[in-house]
Amino acid sequence: MSQYFQIHPDNPQPRLISQAVEIIRAGGVIAYPTDSAYALGCHLGDKNALERIRRLRQLDDKHNFTLVCRDLSELGVYAKVDNATFRALKNNTPGPYTFILHATTEVPRRLLHPKRRTIGLRIPGHRITQALLEALGEPLMSVTLMLPGEDLPLTDPEDIRDRLDKHVDLIIDGGACAIEPTTVVALLDGETEVRRIGLGDPEPFGASRD
Repeated sequence: MSQYFQIHPDNPQPRLISQAVEIIRAGGVIAYPTDSAYALGCHLGDKNALERIRRLRQLDDKHNFTLVCRDLSELGVYAKVDNATFRALKNNTPGPYTFILHATTEVPRRLLHPKRRTIGLRIPGHRITQALLEALGEPLMSVTLMLPGEDLPLTDPEDIRDRLDKHVDLIIDGGACAIEPTTVVALLDGETEVRRIGLGDPEPFGASRD
C-alpha cells in the first residue's frame, strides 16, 4: 500500500517534501503533480525503480524518458545546448514543455533512446515539483502518468490512489492537474520540430494548434 501525502499546491509543507525525497532516495516510485498532468517519478540512478515504471506504463526501450530539472543550470549538465537552443529554453521555461535534446555522458545509458542518444528534459512551473527538486538536489526521472490503453493522463489524486495504490510507494495529492500532457519539442542539430502539441503553446516553435 502506498503512502498518501496531501501537499499544499502553493505552500508545500517542508516536512512532507523531506519525507517524499527520502522515499525517492530509497528507491521509491512516486506519483506527483506537475504544471501539466500528474507524472510518475523516481531517482535518476535507480535501475529497479525505472524498470517498475516501464512495467507500469508498458514502455519499450525506445521511449524517451524525461529528466525533470529545477532550472537551466541543472539542465545544462545533462544536455548539449548551443546558444540558440539556450535562448529558446530560457524564453519558454519554466512551463509545460518537454524538450528532446542530445544527452551528455552524465545521463545513464538506460534512459536514452538506444539509437539517437537523446533525452527529454523539462523545467516545470509547479511549486510542489520545484520544492521536490530543490530538496532532492538533482533531476527526477519522470514520465506522464498515462496508463496502458488510455488516451489521457490521470489527473485526480483520489483516482490515482484507487488505481495505483499497490503499484507506487507514494502518491502526492496536490489537487487536480491539467488533463493535457506537455508539448514536446525536439531541438536537435539546429532544427526545431514540434513532436506533440499539448498544454504548452507551440507557436514559439513554429507550429499551431490548427
